[in-house]
Amino acid sequence: MLWLMLASGTALCEALKDATGKQALKSLDEYSVLLGFTSVGALIMGLLMLATEGLPTLGPDFGLALLIGGGLNILAFTLYTRAIKIADLSLTVPLVTLTPLFLLVTSPLIVQEWPTELDAIGVILLIIGSYVLNLKPRDGFTLAPLRAMAVNSGSRMMIGVAFLWSITSNFDKVGTLNSSSLFWGMSLFGTIAVGMVPFVAQRAWQQGAGCVLGELRSQARFISLAGLFNSVGVTLQFIALTMAPVAQVIAVKRMSALISVGFGYLVFGEKGLKERLLGAAIMVSGVAIMAMD
Repeated sequence: MLWLMLASGTALCEALKDATGKQALKSLDEYSVLLGFTSVGALIMGLLMLATEGLPTLGPDFGLALLIGGGLNILAFTLYTRAIKIADLSLTVPLVTLTPLFLLVTSPLIVQEWPTELDAIGVILLIIGSYVLNLKPRDGFTLAPLRAMAVNSGSRMMIGVAFLWSITSNFDKVGTLNSSSLFWGMSLFGTIAVGMVPFVAQRAWQQGAGCVLGELRSQARFISLAGLFNSVGVTLQFIALTMAPVAQVIAVKRMSALISVGFGYLVFGEKGLKERLLGAAIMVSGVAIMAMD
């Protein structure tokens, strides 16, 4: 069961990446944080790739996959980071588990992978979990949780991220098959980092380069930790994928939603622990069922 330990390590690293990233976001904008931690991530994965496997031979579809997947991930990661900046970690991060819901639509169109009966059960649990996530005991079982999710801008952004990742995950598969896991990860993080440069440069132009650099230095520890956790998590995930089916590894990875709820409560003092923990657990169980195909 080594793969289970590795995938669990991925889940922990994902949650730690979100927690350290949110800490850095207290005094930085999402573009600066993303530029920092994706640059660190690309550097670490690049060095690991050179030390273990060398440069791969690129397939004919690599460029297209990076162009589309990288472009969409610039938007997705920006929305993701913005969401955890303006809203509770315990309320937003579990919504990423909605990605399989959107995959039921995007996968048949992009890679001709079709849903099953277990997928339908998983979707129902995802919907129930997202409802419970926003439930407040005083409201009872009404439409209030759904309205809350629609009104909360952080929740809306994270739902958008889940949709975008349902598209980019298919291009991740294409990119990996046309290169290697580590090279694709390095290329993707590098593309996101490059995409952040114009936004950070504009801010430096408006506020002064010294001011922006000073802010980055003040949060360098948390930005570096976020990049480190991200790189370690992805690497553990890639190793686990060589030992177990993709769906099972990703299902365990989504346990990061439960850990993030705990971090939100313990580190950031977020409220509604019971409802958010239950909602996240239901959503993770939906992902797990979909992984049983």
